[in-house]
Amino acid sequence: MTAPAPLARRLGTFDAVTIGLGSMLGAGIFVAFTPAAAAAGAGLLIGLALAAVVAFCNATSSAQLAAAYPSSGGTYLYGRERLGPWAGYVAGWGFVVGKTASAAAMAMTFAAYAVPAGWQRPVAMAAVIFLVAVNYHGVTKTAALTRTLVTVVLLVLAVAVAASWGGRGAGLGAVTGSGLLAHGWYGILQSAGLLFFAFAGYARIATMGEEVRDPRRTIPRAIVVALSLIVVIYAVVAVTLLAVLGADGVAASATPLADAVASGPWLWAVPVVQVGAAIAALGALLGLIAGLGRTSLAMARERDLPSYLAAVHPRYRVPHRAEVAVAVVICAVIAVADLRGMIGFSSFGVLVYYLVANLSALTQPPADRRYPRALQLLGVLGCAVLVATLPGESIAWGAAVFAVGIVVRLARLGRDARSGVAG
Repeated sequence: MTAPAPLARRLGTFDAVTIGLGSMLGAGIFVAFTPAAAAAGAGLLIGLALAAVVAFCNATSSAQLAAAYPSSGGTYLYGRERLGPWAGYVAGWGFVVGKTASAAAMAMTFAAYAVPAGWQRPVAMAAVIFLVAVNYHGVTKTAALTRTLVTVVLLVLAVAVAASWGGRGAGLGAVTGSGLLAHGWYGILQSAGLLFFAFAGYARIATMGEEVRDPRRTIPRAIVVALSLIVVIYAVVAVTLLAVLGADGVAASATPLADAVASGPWLWAVPVVQVGAAIAALGALLGLIAGLGRTSLAMARERDLPSYLAAVHPRYRVPHRAEVAVAVVICAVIAVADLRGMIGFSSFGVLVYYLVANLSALTQPPADRRYPRALQLLGVLGCAVLVATLPGESIAWGAAVFAVGIVVRLARLGRDARSGVAG
């Protein structure tokens, strides 16, 4: 059998960090704070810190594993190598279903800021098709577009924060409101699970391990740098929103950052923030599509997805069939999805993914160990707790979709056994 065609290594540390930032900025800043405030009130600040700790544990596990296994697939690959095919499959399935939901949410967020309500779903689908076309023509095109998007979003956020603090309603005394613990620890843990949705972009760096130059050095560095930068950005924005709108105002707003800006004298900045939100969502969507294509490629290589998807384009060196299939599925989700419901569902799938990552890193030998085992144990515990405290509807849908995935693989293994194909 001919060996699968490899992807091209064209990304350096700066490009990898940029892709991670682009993937996280759109998800967190403009989407996740509203449900987190509804769950925890001002306690979302504690939830943000907890989500950051769990994300850091997951990031170090991913970095340690990516250095040892610098190929496409992320935790799908790591789980297979360290824990066995079933663990890898559960991680890969969690990533694909969770990030498909994230991609649909980002496309819908873009459309919500860009066009009137009646046009949002078709425009969201058009955005998916456009960005798949960008990815189709090579990973360097992805990195170049992401650099532009990240630069614009960071400038917009700087304007938004400055405009928000310029209003008469802004004050540090409003940040804690009725108290950080007013909604209890369960609400805080639930907010942490929802805010984890905003941190998951660094996974895109690991899933592109086959396209990074000097991956043993580049991937660990890029993951830690991207995550550290995003924690600072999120903290500044969270404090700003609470100071201007209060916890109840954040929970009630579909566009909290735009509303915070509108409360001040810089009204010209409101459309700037709206454009920035649309661009941020595009940046996140671009990274999501790239990561989904690479994980689908890895799963197809092992026949956990149809082997037809394992093709690499002979000229552009990208998993072109996988990315086209991803676009079709995302568009189907957009046709029926609810934006807010996608956040908890996505968090469920991605937390399961990182649970497998931490368990995989725990089994690595001393020669491959870069971080203390205590971080991986904390990551396992954190992922399990955050999954258990997500909204009940998200847990129910997540469990059902994972059950479907298990049935699908059992059916495939049964067919292989009857035909004498090794699983």
